[in-house]
Amino acid sequence: MAALSTSTFDVDAVRARFSSLRGGFAFLDAPGGSQVPDEVGAAVAASYVEASGNLGAPYATGERVEETLANAKADAARLLGGEADNIVFGPNMTSLNFALSRAAGRDLGPGDEVLITRLDHDGSAAPWVELAADRGFTVELVDATEDFRLDYEDLERKLSARTRVVAFPWASNVFGTRLDAARICALAHEAGALAWVDAVHFAAHEPVDVAALDCDVLLCSAYKFCGPHLGIAHVRPATAERWRPYKARPSATSPFGRRFETGTPTYELLAGLSATVAYFDSLGGLGSTVAHERALAERFVANLPDGVELYGPALEDRLPTFLLNVAGVPAKTVARELAKRDVGVWHGDHYYALGVADRLPYPDEAIRAGFIHYNTTAEVDRFNAALGELAAAAPGD
Repeated sequence: MAALSTSTFDVDAVRARFSSLRGGFAFLDAPGGSQVPDEVGAAVAASYVEASGNLGAPYATGERVEETLANAKADAARLLGGEADNIVFGPNMTSLNFALSRAAGRDLGPGDEVLITRLDHDGSAAPWVELAADRGFTVELVDATEDFRLDYEDLERKLSARTRVVAFPWASNVFGTRLDAARICALAHEAGALAWVDAVHFAAHEPVDVAALDCDVLLCSAYKFCGPHLGIAHVRPATAERWRPYKARPSATSPFGRRFETGTPTYELLAGLSATVAYFDSLGGLGSTVAHERALAERFVANLPDGVELYGPALEDRLPTFLLNVAGVPAKTVARELAKRDVGVWHGDHYYALGVADRLPYPDEAIRAGFIHYNTTAEVDRFNAALGELAAAAPGD
C-alpha cells in the first residue's frame, strides 16, 4: 500500500460507541445516511419515557419538553455557528425547504428569476421549480464543468437584476464536489439576491459557520452526521422578517425561528440532536474528524485497482464521496457482491441530482461510496481489494 498521511484521531474509541459497527460490516454508505452512536438512540428513548408531553403543560413533562426544545435550538446554533433564535426545525431538509421557499416566494412572480445549479440534489432544486410553476417566475440552471465542478463563469453570466435567489449545494451529494460557498454568497448578494445554501452533504464532513459564510438560509439534515432524521435550517432575520409563513395561525411565532415551524416539534428527535452535538463535542468538534476522513480518501484513491473508474473532480476539490464503476460489471452486481463481502455501498443512476442526469458518463448506474469519521483504513483496504477481485473477474471484450 502507498504511504499516506495519518492522523491521531482515535477511530477505535469512536467505533466502540456504535453498536451497529460491532458486527464487522463496513458501512461505506455515508452519502446516503450515517450510523448513529448509542448515546443518541438512548437520548431519543429517554425522551419518550421521561418527556412525553407538549409545550405549555403546567407540570413536569411540559417543563422537560420546553427544556428539550431550548437545548436543541442552542446546540444546533452552536453546530452551525449561528443564533439559537434563528434555528428552524422540520421533519427533513426537503420538507423544510419547501416550507421556507413557499414563505420566501409569496412575492415572486413573472419577471423574477431563481438560479439553481446542475449539481443540486432535487431537495434543493424542486422547491423552486414547483414554486415557479405556481408563481410564473423563471428558474435558470447554472452549468457544471466536464469534471462536475460548478461553472463560476456561467454563474456570473446568469446573475442579473432579475435574480432573486441563488440556491446551491455546498457540496455535491453525487460526486462530493466542494463548491466555494463564500464566493457564491458574495456574488448573489452583489446582484441583490438571496444566498440559499444546501449544506446537507457538506455538514457531515466539515465545520459550518453561517456567520462567516454570510448566507441568508442554510439547511442541513442531522441523519447525515450521526443524528436523527431531522431537518435543520438557519434563517437570517433581516432577510425573512417580512415573510408570511404557511402554518396554523395560533402556533408560536416567537422566537424568530418558531414562526417557520409548522406543527408540534418532534421532541424525541430534538433530544437526539442535542446528544449528537454532545457526541461531536466529545471528539473535539466536527473539525477534529477532517484529517482522518481525508487520509481515508487519499488511501482509497492511491490504491484504486485497475479496471475501476472514478467520476468527478480531483481529490482536492471534493469531500470523501466517490462515484465509480467497475469495467464490465453492472453497478447493481457490484453492490450485491460487495454486500456479500460485508461492504455496504449504493448503486443508482443520478442520485437525485437531476441536473446532471444527461451528463453522466455511464449509460445506466454507478456505485456511490463515501467515508465518514467512523470508517477505518482496514475498511478502505477491504473495499479496494473487493473492487480488484470484481475487476479481475469481469468478462473480457
